[in-house]
Amino acid sequence: MQEMQEQNSLLLNSLTIENDKKRITELLEEIPTAQTADFLNKLETENIISYLNLLKLDDKGRIVSELDLEKIISIFRSLERSKFASIYKNVSSDIRADLYKELTLDEQTEFLPFLDKKIREDVIVLSSYPSETAGGIMTTDFATILLEMTAEEALAKLRSDAPSNQMIYYLYVVNDSMKMQGLLTLKDLLFADPKSEIKEIINELYIFAEVNEDQESVAKKIAKYDLVAIPVLNSYQQLVGIVHHDDAMDVIRAEQTEDMEKFMGIVPSDDDSTYMNSSIFYHFKKRVWWIIGLAAIGLISGVIVHKYKDTLESLMILALYMPMMAATGGNSGSQSATVVIRALALGEIKETQWLKIILKETKISFFLSLCVALLVFGNIAFLSTHIFIPEHLSYFSVGFYIALAIALQVITSAMIGTGLPLFVKRFGGDPAVAASPAITTLVDITGLLIYFGIVSYFISI
Repeated sequence: MQEMQEQNSLLLNSLTIENDKKRITELLEEIPTAQTADFLNKLETENIISYLNLLKLDDKGRIVSELDLEKIISIFRSLERSKFASIYKNVSSDIRADLYKELTLDEQTEFLPFLDKKIREDVIVLSSYPSETAGGIMTTDFATILLEMTAEEALAKLRSDAPSNQMIYYLYVVNDSMKMQGLLTLKDLLFADPKSEIKEIINELYIFAEVNEDQESVAKKIAKYDLVAIPVLNSYQQLVGIVHHDDAMDVIRAEQTEDMEKFMGIVPSDDDSTYMNSSIFYHFKKRVWWIIGLAAIGLISGVIVHKYKDTLESLMILALYMPMMAATGGNSGSQSATVVIRALALGEIKETQWLKIILKETKISFFLSLCVALLVFGNIAFLSTHIFIPEHLSYFSVGFYIALAIALQVITSAMIGTGLPLFVKRFGGDPAVAASPAITTLVDITGLLIYFGIVSYFISI
């Protein structure tokens, strides 16, 4: 697939050099829309426009719908309003709304008169919904039929309405006031007796989304029930739009990116710019606050080490295992946090089950701690005998207590990694915020307290 895409891009470049407009037009119509969009996204606006000028209006709309929003805005600002309006009406309705919301008030005011009344009303309504809701990502390009129709009449209506091929899999059954009655698939309609009534073949049990429902919840419904699209209803149970699975995938990718950024202590942003297209200062702003905040908290580790400096000077072997203690604790906490955050995101667990979840992770970490403890004890007792320790101590006793401290660190780190996301979720926050960097800093502090506390208490130096 990647090779085919590269071949198409090379062919387009060579045809451009040869100025073979006929072959360019044929190729742009033949290759997948996504590949065309990938190719055009890399070009300057004037070059994109020159390619679009070779195509028919419906092909222009199809391709523009797949371009990056910033490119579409640039095309809008480079063309006459009337010219862009002719392309705009062939763009998918959700992209039309997204673009309209990004325009300035002056641009909106001067552009609206060039639109047909139906498109103008559609754009204004769709752009009024918050972007993070079902209304913000839905499209109004769908097929409806009436409950009183026969299969033959429904097919005739479908031909006259002519929704896009992408949205025609489900047919939504409504009454005269657009109140949802049920749905059926195009296959159901095609195989039904032409004289049979829709109410005889309708599926009245269907999954739907509410217009103000969070877009992530909508995407999860589409994924859970393996839907091609989901109908969006208002408070009167009227059908106002649908969310296609492609849009749901975009939402899921965006949410995963946001969770990943939060998990690694990066401030999320609404900017869709790619890594290479965003500035150094942009990345600096996203990362600096967590780094500074956690570094300030991390100073507590220095205070703890300073407090136990005499112990450290008398038993230098402790210094050799401090990095292992910190790394093992951080890994244990991050593992538990990752498992819990993922289970919360998938709805497998609830924060009200916190005690059961913490107990389970504690049991798991107990077995992990035994493995780590055996490794540490064996290494100190049998492989570290060349390292100096005071004469009144044995390598077995030192190895045992260091292994015990690191084992306890594994368990407490798992409890922190489990408990912190649950705590944040319980009070309405995003559990991904309480993730890797925060947990690592906290377990470093608790680990040092456990490490030096056990050694200083059990080993007399």
